[in-house]
Amino acid sequence: MRELLCEYGRRAVELGLVLGTSGNLSVRRDDLVAVTPAGLALDRLTPERCPVVDVGGHLVEGDLQPSSETPMHLAVYRTTPARAVVHTHSTFATVVASTMRELPAIHYNVLQLGGPVRVAPYATYGTAELAANVQAALEGRTAALMANHGAVAIGESMEEAFERARLLEWLCEVYVRASGVGTPALLTEAQLAAVAERSRTPPTFPRRS
Repeated sequence: MRELLCEYGRRAVELGLVLGTSGNLSVRRDDLVAVTPAGLALDRLTPERCPVVDVGGHLVEGDLQPSSETPMHLAVYRTTPARAVVHTHSTFATVVASTMRELPAIHYNVLQLGGPVRVAPYATYGTAELAANVQAALEGRTAALMANHGAVAIGESMEEAFERARLLEWLCEVYVRASGVGTPALLTEAQLAAVAERSRTPPTFPRRS
């Protein structure tokens, strides 16, 4: 679990999803959660520096304090089947989260996150209020934006959560850049439903005889 945090922490920095000591990651196994430590850049992590807490928020192992956003991570684990959480401060996600109440259906890949992405109302980082706001924004979704803050993505594995964080940043960038050209055309519910149906019944191609 701790090695995963180190691997994906470096990737988050390399891809520009976090800056400095911002952002945090966690992985759950049974009743234990490995989380990135407070005040340490994600590309400087080593396994032994990553604290482990239980789902009640008690420190089980590690000399460093867990991320200040640990309450949000634990709230997500209590209310979703997630086994990994990725919280980023990526540029375009933060732009959208600072200007809008929802990232609309700019592209059909928004369905991979459960639909248009909600923006959780602003609250001070590390607080129970922020955790509750993010919980509500994630209902029926696998990603959410956080007003004037950043983004969060969840998954059944660290790889899945991380790829959803990357997808969310891409969708936000497409929306921001499209808005600079003109008024973006958004997909309707009927168009999204057609895409969902298409994914359930992919085309088949006959073999050449």
